[in-house]
Amino acid sequence: MAKRKTVYLCNACQHEESKWLGRCPQCGTWNSFSEEAVANTPKSAPLPGDPRATSGGHSIPLASLEAQADIRIDAGLSEVNQVLGGGIIRGASVLIGGEPGIGKSTLLLQLAAKVKTAGRVLYITGEESAAQIKMRADRLGISRQGLEILVETHVPVISNVLEKIKPVLVIVDSIQTLYNPDAGEVPGTVNQLKYGCHEILSWCKEHETSSFLIAHVTKGGQIAGPKVIEHMVDTVLHFEQAAGDIRILRATKNRFGSVDEVGLFTMDEHGLSEVTNPASIFLIQREGELPPGISVAPIFEGSRALLVELQALTVPAKGGMSRVFSDRIDSGRVSRIAAILEKHTGLKFSEQDLYVNVAGGMRINDPGADLPLALALYSARTGQPLPSGVASAGELSLAGEVRPTTHLRRRVKAANDLGFHQVVVPEPGKIRRIQEALKSIWKT
Repeated sequence: MAKRKTVYLCNACQHEESKWLGRCPQCGTWNSFSEEAVANTPKSAPLPGDPRATSGGHSIPLASLEAQADIRIDAGLSEVNQVLGGGIIRGASVLIGGEPGIGKSTLLLQLAAKVKTAGRVLYITGEESAAQIKMRADRLGISRQGLEILVETHVPVISNVLEKIKPVLVIVDSIQTLYNPDAGEVPGTVNQLKYGCHEILSWCKEHETSSFLIAHVTKGGQIAGPKVIEHMVDTVLHFEQAAGDIRILRATKNRFGSVDEVGLFTMDEHGLSEVTNPASIFLIQREGELPPGISVAPIFEGSRALLVELQALTVPAKGGMSRVFSDRIDSGRVSRIAAILEKHTGLKFSEQDLYVNVAGGMRINDPGADLPLALALYSARTGQPLPSGVASAGELSLAGEVRPTTHLRRRVKAANDLGFHQVVVPEPGKIRRIQEALKSIWKT
C-alpha cells in the first residue's frame, strides 16, 4: 500500500502547503487551510497504454474529425432544455447547486423519469434510502422502466456498478457524500470531492454517458467544495427560490449554450411544474392606480421576454449620509441612475436613503432596465405614481441619453400582449433624453 502524507490545502484556491498557515499566501484568504491525507505516489508522466493516457499517445488532425449529429438528448422538461441550450449533450456533465430543500433532488428525479432516451438511467444517492426515494417517486407519479436506484457512497463500488449496467444517464445525489479510500478517511473533504468526481466523470466521458451532479452550497449561496469541480464539469446550474413557490434554474457556466437562459418552475404537492406563461409571473395584480415608486420593465433573460415590477422607496437619510439598499439590482447601478436623475432633473437624491426591490425575487442585470429603474426612483421621490398600463425599456447614459437596447420590438410586443398600452422606449426625434421620457408620461 502506498504511504500517506499530510498536506494542507486552501479551500478557496487549492494552494498546497506542508504545514498549516493562518493566511493563504496565494489568494490571501484567512483560516482557509484544511488538513488532507494524500497518497505518496510518483508523479511520472503516463505512457501510451496507461489508463491515465486518455489520448493513447496519438494526436488527431483536426481536419479529419467530423462533427457529431444528434448529440443532444431531450430532457423531457422544456425549461431544463431551455437552460441547457436545447437539451442534454451526450457525455456532458452538469453540476447543480441550491439551498437545502429547494427541490434539487425532486427536479432530477423528475428529469430521470421523463428524459427521452433509451437505455438505463442510474440515480445514485448517498443521502436518502431507497424507501425514501420510492415514496417521492410515488408522490410524483414516476414509473419509468429502466430507472434504477443505487444507494452507495463508495466510489470503487459505484465504478463497478457503472461498468456493469452502462447507463445512458447518471445522477449523483450528492457529491459531498462520495468516499474514496485513496483520498483520506473523511467524506466531504477537498480530496474526496476531487477524486470521486474525477473518477465518475472520467467513466461517463469515456462511455458518452451524460451525468448530473448535485452539490451543496455555502451560506453565501456558492457551490461548496473546491472550485476545481466547477472547472471539471461542462455546465454549472444554480437552482434558486423566488417569491412564493417560484423556482428559477439558471446557468453560470455552459460550454454548449448560453448562460443567459433561465428556467421557471412552481413547487406544489405533486412536485415541480413548468411555468406555462412566464411573461407575467413576476407582475403583481392590483386594483386601481399604482402606488408611487412602481414601474414595469420588459426585460430579457436569454431568449425570452419577462415583465417584472420594479419598486423604489426614498426616505430622508439619517445621520447625513445616504445609503442604498438593493439586493436584486446592483447597488452601484442604483446609485448611478440616481446620480443621472439628480444631474438632469434637479431632484435631490444625495440626501435620501434609496430602497430598491424587484417583485418576485428576480435578479436583474439587463441594461434595458435602466429607464424603468429611473422612472421608479423619480416616482418615489416626487410622490407621483405612473399611470396604469405604462411600461418602459431603455439604457441610460451618464449624459442623460435614453439609448436603444436589444430586442426592443419584442419587449414592446410582450408588454402589449399583457395589456400595457404605452411602452416608453427610445425613439428618434421624440424620446432621446431622460427629460423627454418623463414628459411623455407625466406631461410636465
